[in-house]
Amino acid sequence: MHTRLLPLLIVLMAAVLLALGVPLAVSLAGAQQQRVVVDRIDDTARFAALAQFVTEPTDPAGADINERRETLRSELRSYHTVYGIRAGVFYRNDSPMAHAPDDWLPPRTGEVRDAFEEALLSRRSHDPEQVWPWQRRSLVVASPVIRDGDVVAVVVTDSPTGQMRSRILQGWLVIAAGEAAAMLLAVGAALRLTGWVLKPVRVLDATTHDIATGRLKSRVAAAGGPPELRRLARSFNEMADNVESVLEQQRAFVADASHQLRNPLSALLLRIELLALELPEGNEEIASVQAEGKRLAQVLDDLLGLALAEHSEADLQVADIGALAAERVAAWSPTAEAKGVRLTGACPPTTAWADPVALSSALDAVIDNAVKFTPGGETVEVAVASDGDVCTVVVTDNGPGLTEEELTRVGDRFWRSGRHQNVKGSGLGLSISRALLAAGGGSIAYGRHEPHGLRVTVTVPRNAPTGEATGQGLTDR
Repeated sequence: MHTRLLPLLIVLMAAVLLALGVPLAVSLAGAQQQRVVVDRIDDTARFAALAQFVTEPTDPAGADINERRETLRSELRSYHTVYGIRAGVFYRNDSPMAHAPDDWLPPRTGEVRDAFEEALLSRRSHDPEQVWPWQRRSLVVASPVIRDGDVVAVVVTDSPTGQMRSRILQGWLVIAAGEAAAMLLAVGAALRLTGWVLKPVRVLDATTHDIATGRLKSRVAAAGGPPELRRLARSFNEMADNVESVLEQQRAFVADASHQLRNPLSALLLRIELLALELPEGNEEIASVQAEGKRLAQVLDDLLGLALAEHSEADLQVADIGALAAERVAAWSPTAEAKGVRLTGACPPTTAWADPVALSSALDAVIDNAVKFTPGGETVEVAVASDGDVCTVVVTDNGPGLTEEELTRVGDRFWRSGRHQNVKGSGLGLSISRALLAAGGGSIAYGRHEPHGLRVTVTVPRNAPTGEATGQGLTDR
């Protein structure tokens, strides 16, 4: 979410800065050109005033006219020498009255000609086309020379725009630097804003994950952020409290019911035993009742064990998984031999974080199932291995195995395959194993073993879980 929200904020801020910066840059360029245009208009107005008197002869010899023309020419030459601007005064028929440099004449086409024609209509240039920094062209301004209400000549200036374009570019660089600085500030503000907004979301996500993985005591700590998210965190904590309370009540009910039913069931079994003494030996009905009673007692014991497993907290420590698995193999070997099943173990020393008692109980349930459903003459194998951050104990058998549909249900409470209904058991052993392993961050998975049989993989972490001491290193010995 952070990677999606942050670019969105940056793009929006960049769009705002561009929306402000582009008009400012255009306005700066327009202001620089307008300044040059006003200067040229003032210059052309002064030259038009000088040229106005040149057109008025004061004597037949025209001496005064020549003197004024020379004055105009001198002014134009000085103007061109000092500013490098071409300037001239031309009659309506394009013949020059005075111009500098001497070889400059208005062209027949182009921007200069357009300005000249506009001035002949008694309109002074006031809004030439904008010159941008990347355009190498001049700026033309023309003003009419008017005598007695008639345009008798035109003053034209053709200014180079190098300095003006340089000033525009410098102004743009300043704007760009300001935009870059503002963008950096905007990015910093966006980082702080997204962090402030998303911090409660990250805390909520982490807490939700903790609760989903069995740590029901986890709660959302008080954090900053918008009021709506803080209110959501409080509501989540209230929901988690209610869910934990309901689960606690459910577990307490199962444990209490299992415990309370054991006493009357034990009394009932005792009376059945006494009753069996008064019946003929080998009575099938009484034997069936005794078997069902013992099965019910086993179910109650398993229910109580499941409730305690789901309620208890794991006592995690660094344990030698290989030694623990080898111990369970040795413990179940007599049972396997009595059934004619060969139980083998490949259990190299491997350390991991686990609750030894819980892991031993889980392995007992898995090995018990493997031996129970493996026919005589077949083999059950127990293999311990480490792979990166996890340690695995794989139990494989050569029994009938399970179908794909059955693999999706194995481990559910009270579930047993329809082919194994006559085999002793309550259907809670693997459920208890899963609860015991989950409390310590472990897991149990099921798969098919080729050519036939079941593969059960018990996984425990090799890295210290959150909150545990990490000073002890985990290395294969």
